[in-house]
Amino acid sequence: MSLTDILARVRAAEAAAGRAAGSVRLIAVSKVQPAERVEAVLGEGHRLFGENYVQEAGAKWPGWRARFPGVEVHMIGPLQTNKAKLAVELFEAIHTLDRPSLAEKLARLAEARGASPDLFVQVNTGEEPQKAGVLPGDADGYVRDCRAMGLPLSGLMCIPPEGEAPTPHFRLLRSIAEANGLSGLSMGMSGDFEAAIAEGATHVRVGSAIFGARAYG
Repeated sequence: MSLTDILARVRAAEAAAGRAAGSVRLIAVSKVQPAERVEAVLGEGHRLFGENYVQEAGAKWPGWRARFPGVEVHMIGPLQTNKAKLAVELFEAIHTLDRPSLAEKLARLAEARGASPDLFVQVNTGEEPQKAGVLPGDADGYVRDCRAMGLPLSGLMCIPPEGEAPTPHFRLLRSIAEANGLSGLSMGMSGDFEAAIAEGATHVRVGSAIFGARAYG
């Protein structure tokens, strides 16, 4: 696979779902990827990337931003509250807002800075005890609380359980978003992004299918 192949599949899935071309944003997940692979994708003109770790992103993206205008980096991994200050300076969007303490911290930072990244609430659609995210039954209340703090919510994010059909989870996320007047749906990864696009995804997260297998040290 390559960036060109994945983009072609995204556009085909948009067309199959009767959606406008370009209505889905492809987040190239660049965590733990060698610099030369990321630079190759940057060189092809792609500008939207996803990172899981604040420190890793902070070490590499400032330099690339200087060389490649228009870069946008989204936080898609769990965010520790004590890393929130650095995160709001590094990322254009955070997809993993998942608990009251993090919302409170981000609200204080937004007030102090006069600005905030776009925020997606992570919903644990499978209600998996080991996974981060607000439970579906708590999502409406959490969204309401975040809005009361003045946080700029863009949408919702989910990661369906491994081994389960993803479509019911995508539909659940969409229904929660619609009930709360949210348009952003960050859902779908390498193995299921076409199904996510069929259910209304606005952001899909694809890593190894673009860059190759990750090189964990």
